[in-house]
Amino acid sequence: MVRPERRTRTDLAAVALILVAVVVSAAALWWYSDARATVSQTAARPLPDVPEATGVPAALTEIWRAPSPATPVPVVAGPAVVTGQGQEVLGRDPLTGRAAWRYARDIPLCTIGSEWDRAIAVYRKSHNCSEVTSLRGTTGVRGPQRNSDAEFGTRLLTDGTYVTATGRRSFESWRSDLVRTQQFGMPPAVKNPDNNMTRPGCTYSSIAVGEERVGIVEDCPRELGRITVIKAHPQDDEKPEEVFSVGLGSTSAAVVAVTDERVAVVLRDRGEVVVYDTSGRTVARYPVRTGTPESQANVRVEATTTGDHRIFWHTGTDTLALDPATLTPLWTAPDTLGPAIRFAGRLLVPVADGLAVLDPATGNRDRVIPVDRAGYPGPVELNAVGPVVLEQRGDTLVALR
Repeated sequence: MVRPERRTRTDLAAVALILVAVVVSAAALWWYSDARATVSQTAARPLPDVPEATGVPAALTEIWRAPSPATPVPVVAGPAVVTGQGQEVLGRDPLTGRAAWRYARDIPLCTIGSEWDRAIAVYRKSHNCSEVTSLRGTTGVRGPQRNSDAEFGTRLLTDGTYVTATGRRSFESWRSDLVRTQQFGMPPAVKNPDNNMTRPGCTYSSIAVGEERVGIVEDCPRELGRITVIKAHPQDDEKPEEVFSVGLGSTSAAVVAVTDERVAVVLRDRGEVVVYDTSGRTVARYPVRTGTPESQANVRVEATTTGDHRIFWHTGTDTLALDPATLTPLWTAPDTLGPAIRFAGRLLVPVADGLAVLDPATGNRDRVIPVDRAGYPGPVELNAVGPVVLEQRGDTLVALR
């Protein structure tokens, strides 16, 4: 047998240097890694379900409030009320406001949404809102995660099946495992020269989702607005499937509501809503009184909610109940601050002096529950968990009971 070569001190020194380099590199990778910069404090016990409200109370009192600039509307994930500020997401007990779980990173939040009983937190990197994490509402345990091409100012819109992240140059939809199902427009990193786009030079000024459809207002060269409806889950996520696309003849249009049979578009310069069918044919028109709704999104997102088998839309001045089959008005509640929500068999609508209680069938006002908003004059977005009513007032979330 060949006798092994003798190891010298130089050999041992070289091995030691290699080992030191490996340890230092591993430590550096860990030190600068996302894992080290992430805090995930899950709930000691899962948050319990909250009993449904048994009736509309005679009075409502503020029980807690929290800063939450990352939530454009009150976010509810399972039994948790979710708030977000700076770099931190908190899952709160709706009855007390106590933080049951916490998730934080060393980068700022872009926005928070919810679907599938999970909170969906989107964090900002240098070029876009690319870091997406889902968190179980009951515990804060991390679920699926992804990297996205979402733009700054993105909003998360849900249709009950898919989540769509808005954008002026491109937008995309995700399924429950956060796998992307479609991407429309021109993302920052283009794989295909034309990205399979019919109109690559257009930008997007308004968006809405519903029943696995996405409706967008396109602003294209040499055109006065265009409404396009696509499928949220085409056969190929890199090949958008258009349902229809037609010109609007308006530069102040926004998508109000989308179903699998209809899409409603408000033309604010004309004070009317136009309803299209899936062939792009106009099937209805009706006048509306419009205001100028505030929006912090990168595109116009109309203030809408669903409930009682209806769509409730805030025009900026009034709240309309829309028939989900035709998207035409059933009734109008004038001089409101936001859309309606279902609560204990009635409807609650924010008004200047509190919350109006409406008959779901007619929109007739039963009474107004006084709410002191301490001079806050802006729009109010509502949600509810059991007996707790949630108001998003700008950057603050307020719980009432």
